[in-house]
Amino acid sequence: MKISCIAIDDEPLALNLVEKFIKQTTFLELQATFDNAIEALSYTNNHDIDLIFLDIQMPDLSGMELARIIEGKKGGKKPRIIFTTAYNQFAIEGYKVDALDYLLKPFSYEDFLKSTTKAYQYFEEKRETEKSNPKPQTDYIFLKVEYQLVKIILKDITYIEAYKDYVKVHLRDKTNPILSLTSLKNMEELLPEDKFMRIHRSYIIALDHIESISRNTVQIGNANLAISENYKDNFMEFLNKWIA
Repeated sequence: MKISCIAIDDEPLALNLVEKFIKQTTFLELQATFDNAIEALSYTNNHDIDLIFLDIQMPDLSGMELARIIEGKKGGKKPRIIFTTAYNQFAIEGYKVDALDYLLKPFSYEDFLKSTTKAYQYFEEKRETEKSNPKPQTDYIFLKVEYQLVKIILKDITYIEAYKDYVKVHLRDKTNPILSLTSLKNMEELLPEDKFMRIHRSYIIALDHIESISRNTVQIGNANLAISENYKDNFMEFLNKWIA
């Protein structure tokens, strides 16, 4: 399991350190870094993020204010927060906005790992709970396309491709893909795991539409889609069922 995350800090050295620690941690996947909370807020409105490493004292919009905005959002997925700050007086406020943890600067990689392990355990427990209470299975989904909701039959989807703040849903017997304002992460949560699999930061494939597999690519129709290292183990686990 990979935890998608972003880091926000107006101090370059502190931001670089968090970025370095994230890249050292195998179960974290860094999506972006920001030196101000306003840009980060815009990003979270258009991308599904699991976890935010958030400094508190920043100009214009503080980390605590950003956390309150995220906490107050109605519906949709809300990222969890680990605060990174030099001021321990904010600890109580941090827990009021349901922060997962609180890292006091300067912190070591050991401190960072303890905190992120707590986050990993949280997301693992959440995933197990969702597995034990699965969503009703249907053979279709609805996606927002321009100003309407369009019904998409699951068996017609061949693969899904990330495209800026949108996704392209490629369908069999259709020349042009459907463009929907959502994220690949959100699509991954909507689709049944036994029929669809993420193989790359930019691709989810329909397993039934695989035509051939080479060392690092999957062919679906005329498309050769890369299998990235981050998703290779999961794909190989699926593939091993067919290898004698």
